[in-house]
Amino acid sequence: MNLQQVRTFCAVMTSPSMTDAAAKLGRTQPAVSASLKALEDVLGVTLFDRVGRKLSPRPEAHYLLSEAESMLAQSRRISHTMQSMALGQTGSMTAVAMPGPAALLFPRFVASLLTGTEGVSLSLYARSSSQIEELAKAQSIDFGFGDAPASQDGQTLYNCQIMSGQCFVVMHPANPLAQHDAVELHDLDGMALGTLQSDHALRRKLENQMTTAGLSLNVFLESQTFLPVLQFVEAGLCAAIVDPLTATHIYATGKSPESILVKPIQSEFRYRYGIYWPRFRAIPALSQSVRQSWEAEVWRQLMEINAMPRREDL
Repeated sequence: MNLQQVRTFCAVMTSPSMTDAAAKLGRTQPAVSASLKALEDVLGVTLFDRVGRKLSPRPEAHYLLSEAESMLAQSRRISHTMQSMALGQTGSMTAVAMPGPAALLFPRFVASLLTGTEGVSLSLYARSSSQIEELAKAQSIDFGFGDAPASQDGQTLYNCQIMSGQCFVVMHPANPLAQHDAVELHDLDGMALGTLQSDHALRRKLENQMTTAGLSLNVFLESQTFLPVLQFVEAGLCAAIVDPLTATHIYATGKSPESILVKPIQSEFRYRYGIYWPRFRAIPALSQSVRQSWEAEVWRQLMEINAMPRREDL
């Protein structure tokens, strides 16, 4: 028994005549009759008494009608779901982001993107950038967002789109640099700074550039992420060089200039992000759509705060 036979049977049962049923189906009457006969042969039961060209349904046909209508309704639901999955409108997604964006920007964007959709199942996690890279290597996620990889190790196991943006300096309004339109690295000579851990790429870059320029790096606070650092900046205890999405986070949380200031860095000082996805995992259309939309959103946010974004190779 196939769906065409079931549709033909339902059309005949709910139409006043074979002619009407054939018109409804867009088929000829002989084709409709042949389909009914094939259905009866498959089921091993006679569904209609035939008197001339008139069909009279037997009790078995009335029972089959209710079952057949349920079958067709289920078929329509499956078809709709599969089409929605193909269009990225439903399905499941497993995504991870480093703690900063995972705290607000990333989940807020995903929520706005999926508003009004149905049948979606999400798994969103905050992980360190190194953990995200390992998860992509293990084919355990649909995609992840973190720092750009430090080397090409594992590149045969995952794809990575790298984007970079110019960093910013954040400070308390009472900071002596508050009146500057932009900040130079030499302005931070000896100033108490909050920064990331010593093994982070941004921290190493800061140390290298200040050492090369003969400047003194005064680390007041080091942290795994920038979000705790902001609390000490607002308290006036330090300033910090932060990545552009942390600057966006500050604006998104409604921080006023009376509590924290965001200043551009005059010299080249960029932060590199990576969007990871596995090479050998079947990625649902939903996840592909969200990943591509998130890439566009990151680019938009970097443009919006004049971080001069660019796409880079590893």
